[in-house]
Parts: sequence; C-alpha cells; structure tokens
Amino acid sequence: MPISLLLSAPLPCPPPPLLRHGTRRVPAPLRSSLPLPPLRLALAAARGGGGGRLPVETRRVRAAAAVRVSGGGGDGETESGAGTGITAAAAATVALAVMNRVLYKLALVPMKNYPFFLAQVLTFGYVAVYFTILFVRYQAGIVTREMLALPKSRFMLIGLLEAMGVASGMAAAAMLPGPSIPVLSQSFLVWQLILSVIVLGRKYRANQILGCLLVTTGVILSVVSGANGGSSLSDVKFFWPAVLMASSACQAGASIIKEFVFIDGAKRLEGKRPDIFVVNSFGSGFQALFVLLLLPFLSNLKGIPLTELPAYVKSGAACFLNAGGNLNDCPGAPLLPLLFITMNLAFNISVLNLVKMSTALVASLTATLAVPLSIYVLSLPLPYMPGGTSLSTSFLVGAAVLVLGLLLYGLPQNSADQMKTE
Repeated sequence: MPISLLLSAPLPCPPPPLLRHGTRRVPAPLRSSLPLPPLRLALAAARGGGGGRLPVETRRVRAAAAVRVSGGGGDGETESGAGTGITAAAAATVALAVMNRVLYKLALVPMKNYPFFLAQVLTFGYVAVYFTILFVRYQAGIVTREMLALPKSRFMLIGLLEAMGVASGMAAAAMLPGPSIPVLSQSFLVWQLILSVIVLGRKYRANQILGCLLVTTGVILSVVSGANGGSSLSDVKFFWPAVLMASSACQAGASIIKEFVFIDGAKRLEGKRPDIFVVNSFGSGFQALFVLLLLPFLSNLKGIPLTELPAYVKSGAACFLNAGGNLNDCPGAPLLPLLFITMNLAFNISVLNLVKMSTALVASLTATLAVPLSIYVLSLPLPYMPGGTSLSTSFLVGAAVLVLGLLLYGLPQNSADQMKTE
C-alpha cells in the first residue's frame, strides 16, 4: 500500500442532521463563529458556570483548542508552562542519552563476542516490556479504547521502516571502515528535516536549517577526532555509503511517522494525544515481526550461518547471565548488560515523550548533544575500561560547533509554535 494512503486515512465525518422540516443544521464550527445574542450569551454563561453538560459544539471547540495547545501553540501561562516542560524533558533526554551510550560501551565488555545477541534481546524483549506496561496503563484507565483503536497501518509502517533501517545499516556497516559509520549516520538529521517538510508540511526558517547543518558538522568533527588514518572512504565504492545513508533515511522516516501519529491521534481523540506506550508497543511489535522475518539475512551479515544461530544464542545467553561457562570470559555480566538495557529502555521512552511534547527533529537535536558529552565521559577512566584517553583539539572544536548549532536552531525562543503545524 502506498505511504500516502497509509497516512491519509480519513477521520469519521458524519453528515449534519436534518431538522424537522428537512433543512440541515448549520455545522458546529460555523455556528461557533457566529455572534450570540445577549440573552443566549447569558444563558450559555449560566449553564457553563452551573456545571451542566456542555453543548456538542462547545466541546468540539474546546477539543480543537486543546489540539492547538498540545501542538506547541498558545500564549501566556500555557506557552510558558509548555516551554518549561519541554526544557525539563530535553534535559532528562540528554542525561539519559549520555548514560545510555556509556553503558552500551560498558555492556560490550562482557558481550564483546555477542553484540548481535544483545541487539536481539533489545528488539524482542522490549515488545514484552512495552505491552506489559501498556496493559497496566489500560487497566488504570490511562490508555483508552479509542487509543487502542487507532489505525494500525501507521504502526506497521513504523516497524517496517525501523526493521529496514536495521537491515540496511548492518549490511553497509559490514562493508565500510568503522570510523566512517557514525559520520555517515549524521545524515539522519538532514533526512528528518526533509521528511518533516514532505510528510508534516512543516516550514523552517533559515536559522533552523543552518543550526541543523552546524549540529551535523559538529558531531562529525567530534567523532572523527578519535578516528585513525584508516577511516578514509576513498577506497570504498559510493554504493555502500549510499546504503548507510538510506538506512538513516528509514530511521528518520520512522521518527517522523511517530510524530504524525501523535498529531493525527490528537484530532481523532478530541484533543488528547495518544499515550506514548501505545506508539511504543505497536511500533516495537511490528518491528520485531519484520526483524524476525529478516533474521536469516541479518545473522548471515554478522557471519553467523542460520544453522549455527541456535548455538550462538545459547552461548550468548550463557555469557549474558554469566553462567554455565568460564566466568572470566564475561566480566561484569549480568550487571552491565542489565544496566544498559534498563537505561536504553528509559532513554527510548524519554525520546518518544519529547517527540510527543515537541517535534521529532527537536528530540533528535537534543539527543545529538549527548554525542560529545558521552565521548568526554568515555575518555575518563571507568570500571572495566581503565586508562582513559586525551581529547584532541578537533573534538573541542566539534563540540563548540554543535552547541552553536543548537543555540542557532533555538532562536527565537517562541519558534516552537511556528514549527508545530497541525
């Protein structure tokens, strides 16, 4: 099915009811825009103050206003409160992103021979975790039946894009120099910028576009500061770098579709945005399904024939649990892998919550700030990673350019209500 059809499922719109003499009632939005006579205005105010049931058109107007407020619009105390909430969510996302990157490096100390196993634990384990949380929130009344009834085609598209991003990214990574991979992956922000314009109809000012480009440049400078001389792409054909950038496009597309689900869901739910665990659960469920279908291809990319996959999973589980083998082979397990999984779960929830509150691009820019911070933390002596390293001038310049890009993107401070269009 074409993507345009998946994203354009019509909202239910019943025809206006007939009156007794066969004339049609004036639509609610039009009636709400007409001035009320003084007597009717007074009666409406009296009913509103008396706690009675609001007329249908009044509820619809309030729901529409709620959608606008939740999308970043509004003024006065509402705008100030929303800005404070987004700032707090962004700060939490940065902190979790740094800890997530650091713990991933630490988790690879015991799991250095089983990174593919660790990735599959994340993919399939999160489905059980997310749906368990979703069930608890449904029982508590936080998640409603209407939220669960949202079109599943969008979640299927999210899962497909994320699975394709994983598969194409692994295929390209096997053919590219290691240090070039995080550099080429920075095309993610550029893809998000382009896709948000195409899918969401968003418009960006010159300072926002320049800010994104500066952030990308800053990350590249920070990453290549620790690269060795063998990181050149001169000996690599253009095909594999293009595949890796296409992988970033798939991941960026999935994030933009998630933002679309929140915006469209608010219209369907009369101003209330879908719970983040509805998006996380169904998106992760479809991703796991497509990854399962691609598992023979993915395991071969990692040099694990399908016939040897069961033995690999068994030995990976023994290392993860640090049981059934030589305990010196997997130092730090199971503590370090479990800490990483817990932190990665919290980070993913935090990022999606920030997408719900602001935009997918803002969430990505916020998480990108963690790149130089995590590089700095990893340069320090850490448990299981003693010694540390010194940071080059290129890293400091890259970090400064990245922060400058973030500041440039955020000017002026009230840009959120211009970006967030419904």
